[in-house]
Amino acid sequence: MFTEHLKKLVEDVDGGIGSLIMGLDGISVDSYLREDESADITTIGMEFSFILTQVRKAGEILEIGGLQEFTVKAEKLTLIVRMLTDEYFLALMIASDGNFGKGRFFMRLAAPRLIAEL
Repeated sequence: MFTEHLKKLVEDVDGGIGSLIMGLDGISVDSYLREDESADITTIGMEFSFILTQVRKAGEILEIGGLQEFTVKAEKLTLIVRMLTDEYFLALMIASDGNFGKGRFFMRLAAPRLIAEL
């Protein structure tokens, strides 16, 4: 159902590797990974879902508002996470030299369509 949206997101961003929609409980709704990639985006999403839960709780305690976006820039890749609802997030994995700004922009554009389908 979401695969076409996720595929378009990955293919429209220079350096795109994979994307997924996942719940904060670590259960994947749908994912897409380029055929020439071997990364396990589902496992990466599961590991970061716990961190997102903790960041969201910290935001509530500090009264800074809800979590909207979270980025991890590592040596080999960048993971951009955008919250879709209180329980679901969209993640985009790009190469470390990929187009980070374009990734964020296309995620922001895709979010309303994905939210409507959740």
